[in-house]
Amino acid sequence: MLSVSKAHAYGNDFLFVPAEQVEGLRRDQLSRRLCDRYSGVGGDGVIYYTIAPDGTAQMKLVNADGSASELSGNGLRCLAALVLYRREQLRNPPITEVRVDTDAGWKTLSLISRQGGRYMFRAAMGLPERVAEERITAAGETLTVTTLAIGNPQCVALMKELPALDRFHRLGPALSTHQRFPEGTNVEFAVVEAPNRVRILIWERGVGPTHASGTGACASAIAAIAHGGGDRDVEVIAPGGTQRVEWRDDGIYLTGWAEVVFDGHWVPSTADLS
Repeated sequence: MLSVSKAHAYGNDFLFVPAEQVEGLRRDQLSRRLCDRYSGVGGDGVIYYTIAPDGTAQMKLVNADGSASELSGNGLRCLAALVLYRREQLRNPPITEVRVDTDAGWKTLSLISRQGGRYMFRAAMGLPERVAEERITAAGETLTVTTLAIGNPQCVALMKELPALDRFHRLGPALSTHQRFPEGTNVEFAVVEAPNRVRILIWERGVGPTHASGTGACASAIAAIAHGGGDRDVEVIAPGGTQRVEWRDDGIYLTGWAEVVFDGHWVPSTADLS
């Protein structure tokens, strides 16, 4: 049996597997199997993790399609919730800060509050990189987009209104796999409704449509601030809920909640572990 936990942030859900239990296994294949919403456990990705006695953690994220990703803001926050949940289980001394080693560097999350099983964190996401405005032709349309990196690649299209479902499903994958982005990119369609409010739809690299995205919320706020007249403290509204993004001199801060919803075991078939 494989130990598996599940957590979500605004409907963006992740599975958590201890890294030491999958040494020598194909993580791409295992992740696809686990993330299958009909024959697996179901999730937008799998985070292979370790937790140290002092509460620091390490994570490696594999998307639902088996591709690797550098970072997920919501996955990061879900792991921090799992760290605190584990400490409570073991009756370890409480902590109010969690540091996580990711492929995009160390990230620090500060606990703001807890309501029931939901943990609210403010995460220091670092400074955005390579913020630029450019025009890209995809799926027969030419769009003005903001491209950047916030631990992972992002492409944000600022629009007057969110695209209809058919246009979203046409433009999302076309941009995410565009030749401009050799390693693929996360895509957000964003409307600046007010200087302090942005509404988005998300096409996640390696996943497809998601209810929410932490780095996507950060990227959308950055695009709104840099090119859409947004304030430097913005509420970003996704289908799953609202997160707060602050762009300060020392970097981007993301505030939102996460909750652990499942902690148990998965019983694989022999083929799953071959």
